Amino acid sequence: MKRSDLRTGAALAILAALFTLLVRVMDVAAIGPAGTQVGFSHLNAAVHDALGVHMALYKLTQVLGYAVLLLVAAFALVGLLQLIQRKSLWKVDREILTLGCLYVVVFALYILFEKAIINYRPVIMPGELAPEASFPSSHTMLACTVLGSAALLLKKYVKRKELVKPLQTLCVVVMAVIVCGRLFSGVHWLTDIIGGVLYSAALLFLFSGAVGAIEET
Repeated sequence: MKRSDLRTGAALAILAALFTLLVRVMDVAAIGPAGTQVGFSHLNAAVHDALGVHMALYKLTQVLGYAVLLLVAAFALVGLLQLIQRKSLWKVDREILTLGCLYVVVFALYILFEKAIINYRPVIMPGELAPEASFPSSHTMLACTVLGSAALLLKKYVKRKELVKPLQTLCVVVMAVIVCGRLFSGVHWLTDIIGGVLYSAALLFLFSGAVGAIEET
């Protein structure tokens, strides 16, 4: 299982990189606000025009995003308590250390795409004077990565085993609401959402493979 997950993760990472390149060069046109250039312009424009803009959905995804950050803080607290009790970083559960590395990679990707802008948002957000970076949807990437990795680790860290399945289901439901809400809110292009899903899927399969290797050893 670990090897197949690692291979799948590597393949998805390559696919995400290729998709990013295609977004940068395919069917590019100035359809964004302030004349910003957008890849896959006909597809993105058609979907955006069909869905419209719904700021209530955007606000919902923002609130759920804060809940996702609380989950990050919860796992960080677990790691901190283990560090204090065991008095060595290398005695902290390897799953927690691997999760920390996953979070670092997500944050690094966020910084990368804030600097190397692929697409701008289809709308200028309230309080802003210019369009912001939009690809990949960092909200989508964060939600899928954090909730997906949490679902994988719940069976180890939730002592009441009857709660594991309901909590895993909740993770998947919240993930789906955030991804769909982000798309239907109209603050991202379709390709932004696809990019966020691809990057998070690659990271989750790599994480799953790493956790599988840890469990085997």
